[in-house]
Amino acid sequence: MKHSLHKAIGKIFDNGFLPSGCEIFKDHACGRAQILPLFVLCKKSFPTEYCNVDLLIIKYDKIKVIFEIEESDVKPTQICGKFLTSALSSCYIGNKKDFKHIGMDDAVLFIQILDTSRLKVKNTKKIEQWKNIEKSIKKIIPLKGSQIKHYKLFYGGIQDFIGEAEKRKALVYYVRKHLR
Repeated sequence: MKHSLHKAIGKIFDNGFLPSGCEIFKDHACGRAQILPLFVLCKKSFPTEYCNVDLLIIKYDKIKVIFEIEESDVKPTQICGKFLTSALSSCYIGNKKDFKHIGMDDAVLFIQILDTSRLKVKNTKKIEQWKNIEKSIKKIIPLKGSQIKHYKLFYGGIQDFIGEAEKRKALVYYVRKHLR
């Protein structure tokens, strides 16, 4: 199933657990037919567009949480690159005709979710590597000029993020705590 982890994460946010004033924006892989571009300047153009993200949680017209889900390329350069391009960005501009921009909140949470389904679990050192990447990113944030002040890395397969799975519960708890 294509983008199955994206879809599983997207479904978590269909359950209406977000507090009042919050909206969820999902890209096509997570269950909605839209693109979520982040821009360095609040001017919609190719030179100012830095990346497309998988999910955004908006609270009172400010970006509160950014999600990136990696199902195939889980190398350090990809992981860090997704974080950095988001950290360098300042707003989301949708595809509506008015091109209204939504800026970052003062303290944005960036969550990365990495797929373990392709790993040879007994022999892999990837999870240790990912834990080190998380520690390293947490050491350097906040970056000067960036509104991303919090970072959390989750990893697992689809089964880890559905039903009553512990990682799903941890993800929901972490997001709710940040949205208070």
